[in-house]
Amino acid sequence: MSYAIGLDYGTNSCRSLLVDLENGEELGSVVFPYPSGELGILTDAADPHVARQNPQDYLDGMVTIVNGAIAQAKEKRADFDPSQIIGIGIDTTGSTLIPVNEAGTPLALTPEFSVNLNAHVWLWKDHTAHEEAGRITEQAAQDRPQYLAKCGGTYSSEWWWSKIWRCKNIDPAVFKAAYSWVEHCDWLPAVLTGNDKPEDVVRGICAAGHKAMFCEEWGGLPDKEFLASLDPLLAELRDRLYERAHTADVKAGELTCEWAEKLGIPAGTAVAVGAFDCHMGAVGLGVKEGTLAKILGTSTCDITVYPIDKDLADIPGVCGIVNGSVLPGCYGIEAGQSAVGDIFLWFVNHLVPDSYGATQDEKFINMERELAGGKPGDTGLLALDWNNGNRTILTDVRLSGLILGQTLHTKAHEIYKALIEATAFGALTIIKRMEEYGVPVNEVINTGGLAVKNATLMQIYADIIGKPLKVAASDQTCALGAAIFGATSSGKISIVEAQEKCCRMRDVVYEPIPENQKVYEELYQLYRTLHDGFGTAEWSGTLDHIMKDLIDIRQKQRA
Repeated sequence: MSYAIGLDYGTNSCRSLLVDLENGEELGSVVFPYPSGELGILTDAADPHVARQNPQDYLDGMVTIVNGAIAQAKEKRADFDPSQIIGIGIDTTGSTLIPVNEAGTPLALTPEFSVNLNAHVWLWKDHTAHEEAGRITEQAAQDRPQYLAKCGGTYSSEWWWSKIWRCKNIDPAVFKAAYSWVEHCDWLPAVLTGNDKPEDVVRGICAAGHKAMFCEEWGGLPDKEFLASLDPLLAELRDRLYERAHTADVKAGELTCEWAEKLGIPAGTAVAVGAFDCHMGAVGLGVKEGTLAKILGTSTCDITVYPIDKDLADIPGVCGIVNGSVLPGCYGIEAGQSAVGDIFLWFVNHLVPDSYGATQDEKFINMERELAGGKPGDTGLLALDWNNGNRTILTDVRLSGLILGQTLHTKAHEIYKALIEATAFGALTIIKRMEEYGVPVNEVINTGGLAVKNATLMQIYADIIGKPLKVAASDQTCALGAAIFGATSSGKISIVEAQEKCCRMRDVVYEPIPENQKVYEELYQLYRTLHDGFGTAEWSGTLDHIMKDLIDIRQKQRA
C-alpha cells in the first residue's frame, strides 16, 4: 500500500490531505487557520490594498496539519504506517512573495524586520503595486511585446515584478536587505528539503511562467536590459534569482531529518516542486484537453490545458499560457475572476436585511428559497461582477461593481440572483475568449464550497455557460492535486495513473435548460455591452437601450 500527502496553503488557512493511492480514499485532512492579523492577513488601515502574511504561520501550520492528518489515518486504519507515504506535494496562493536574506531566511523572521509589514510575505491579493504594473505593461508593450503576449497582454499588480519593484519604491531598506525573493510555493519545498538558500531553491515553472514572465523562448526571466529600463536595481536582482524552472512532477528534494522528526514522516520522503493552488487543483479535478477546471470560491480560478504539439495562438486577457504549468507536455492556460463568493459575502453582510434571517447562513438559505421557481430575467436586474476589479479578460484592478435596473420594488434576493448571474456571465466571457482562440471547452468540472452547497447557483451557471457542469467528489481538490504530484515526484506512479485512481465526480451533473439558456443569451448581450462600455477604451456604442430592454425581458418572463 502507498499513500501521499498534499498540503494546500490558502488565503486564510492551510490544510492537509492524506490519500490512499490505490483507491483515492481520503484518510486524513486537518485545517490550520493562520493566527496572525485578521483571518491570517496583515493589513494597513491607511491603505486597503495592503495584504501581507507572517511566514511563521506557514511553518507552524505545517506541523499541525501533517501530524493531524496522520493521526486521523491511524484512527481509520490500524495498519496505517507513515513509512508508506511516498511523497509530499505543496500548493500555495500566488503570486505570494517572500523577501529572504542570503541564508534563505524570510526577513520577517529576523529581529530587524519582524514588525515591518513590507518585510513580510506579499500575499497574492496585495494590489499596492498597480502603478508599477502599469509601468511594466507600458514598457513591455514598447520594447518586449512578446513578454505580454504570454500573460494576456497586461501585467498585473498581483504578480512578481510589480510587487518587488513596489517594495523597492516604498521601502528601500527592505529591498536592500532582501538578497533574493522566493515564491511561497517554492519556499516551503525548499525548507522541507534543506535547500532554502536562494541559489539552491528549486523553482517551479507554474509560478515562474505565470507571474514572473519566465519563458524558455527568451531564455528564462526577462532580460537585464529590459529590467534596467524599469529600474537598474531590478536588473541587479536578476543575477540573484534563477535560470531554470521545473514542472511539479519533479522531485525538489527529500525530507530532511529535522522536518521528518517534526512531521512524523520518514526522512528521505520525496518532496515535489511546488505550484499554485488552482493549477494543482485542476490536476485534482482530472483536467485534460477540452475540460475546464473551475475552482469556485471567494474568487475563481479557471484552468485548462492544451497539448504542446498543437499550434496555440496567444490569448489576450488570460493570466498566462505556460508550458508545463499544469501538466507536463501541455500548455497550462489560466484565467479567473477576482471576486465571486466575496461578492455574495459582501452583499449578505452589509445589505441584506434581517427579515431574511438573523445569521449569514440563514440569509443565504432564505434568499435561495425565494428564488425557487423564478425565471431568467424576471428580476429586471443586471450587474457587473467587478467588485474587486477584473482579472480576466480586461485585467484591470481599478474597475468596480455595478447593479442596474433597481426599482422601489426590488428585493434583496433579486439582487442576489443578479449578482450570481453577473459572475456566471463573467465566467462565460472567459470561456468565449478561450474558444475564440481555438481552445476547446467541452465540459466544466467544478470544486469549492459554492459548487457543493449552492444548487441554485450551479443551475444558473449551467444555463448561462451552456455546457454540462460536473462537481468533483473531493472537497480538497487542490490538496489532492498536490498529493498526486507528491506521489509522482517519487517516481513510483504516473500522473495519469494517480488521476485515474483518485479523481472522482459526484453523481449530480447540472445540464443547461434550453428555455433558460435562450433568455440568458439575450441578457448576456446586454452584459457584454456594459462590460465593453465600462471596461474598454475602444468601445463605441450606446447604453440608452439597456434599462428598457431589461424591463421588456422582465415583463415577458413574469407574464
